[in-house]
Amino acid sequence: MNDVIRLANADDVPRVKEVTDAAYHHYIERIGVVPAPMEADHAADVAAGRVFVAGDPVVGVLVLVAEPDHLFLDSISVHPDVRGTGLGGRLLRFVDEHARALGLPEVRLYTNAMMWENQKIYPRYGYELVERRVQGPYDRLHYRKLLGSRPGGEAGRG
Repeated sequence: MNDVIRLANADDVPRVKEVTDAAYHHYIERIGVVPAPMEADHAADVAAGRVFVAGDPVVGVLVLVAEPDHLFLDSISVHPDVRGTGLGGRLLRFVDEHARALGLPEVRLYTNAMMWENQKIYPRYGYELVERRVQGPYDRLHYRKLLGSRPGGEAGRG
């Protein structure tokens, strides 16, 4: 698999939607609502420079929003055909590198409380649960990762 993670361009928009939909579709029945990433305006996110992709064809998608004091990981999508290949971990490490490159000390994200797989994954990459908040139809667990100065973001955190 192509290990390059790059900024998405307009030609990637259809595949960004395909990968995102494929990654999140199975959650619709479980959470009782369409996951927010499936309803995102992918073309606008790409045009704004918030989307990064991996693979040729694209099989991994990140939507990142730089805030003044942190990088917000709006969504991460890995196509089901490549689950278990380590792509998700590579994407999460890229998020850390990108935040550091922007001079941001922290990464934040949230996941639906019914997406219990994520509750096992994020702590393994150094994220800590901050709070649980219901926002409209979404019951979300908010996580953050404080970035140390060492590559990989470990800096004493596990």
